[in-house]
Amino acid sequence: MAHRSPGFVLDRDSVRAVDRAAVEEYGIPGIVLMENASRALAVEALRMLRESNAGEGLVLIVCGSGNNGGDGWALARHLHNAGARAVVAVLGEPRPETDAGLNCAICRKMGVAEIGVDRLDEHAAADLIVDAIFGTGLDRPVQGRAAEVIEWINHTGRPVLAVDVPSGLDCDTGRPLGVAVKATKTVSFVGYKPAFNELDAQPLIGEVVIGEIGVPRELIERLGRAMSGDPPHPHRRSASGSAGSSG
Repeated sequence: MAHRSPGFVLDRDSVRAVDRAAVEEYGIPGIVLMENASRALAVEALRMLRESNAGEGLVLIVCGSGNNGGDGWALARHLHNAGARAVVAVLGEPRPETDAGLNCAICRKMGVAEIGVDRLDEHAAADLIVDAIFGTGLDRPVQGRAAEVIEWINHTGRPVLAVDVPSGLDCDTGRPLGVAVKATKTVSFVGYKPAFNELDAQPLIGEVVIGEIGVPRELIERLGRAMSGDPPHPHRRSASGSAGSSG
């Protein structure tokens, strides 16, 4: 579903407030928001495969332990069902009781392929890499294994789809937090992030697509900041279609 015009900008605090209000005020389960997010991602992932003539290509989805990783696990289900060869690289194990943990468990019951990040080099020629490591909540420098994985993604030279915001990019300031993924395309949920207008972020975000996740319009209007005129970048658009569609 295409996002309504004008678009909206949501900073880190606004994103948290929107998610919380959707659950607490409107009774929308978090798992429903994650499912909608994953379907928006699937539309773009399949589009990228078609545009690169990869067809039923190999998609490597690098998942962290939080909700961003949960979106990645849910995406893996949709790609698997659409006939793509989805492989999940597990950077962090989600807690079983969370929405991310539920999607992880479903993928494992479905037999979706998964590897540890120590085996990333085996899939360096993937047709598409999905960055589902960190989301908008990241506000400290990336360190350790996560930093190494981000560097690996950037050095592959493969097309990269970022979930909500490229991992390592501060969604408010647009500055890399030590190291950040360089995305070919970013599916930003609900609205634009302030970072997308910043010069430091331009080499990292790629094409920006706004993905609808089913948040009530009233919440977005109350908690987001409306943009006037056109989106702030000529290569930004709203998501449309459904997973497995040809559009």
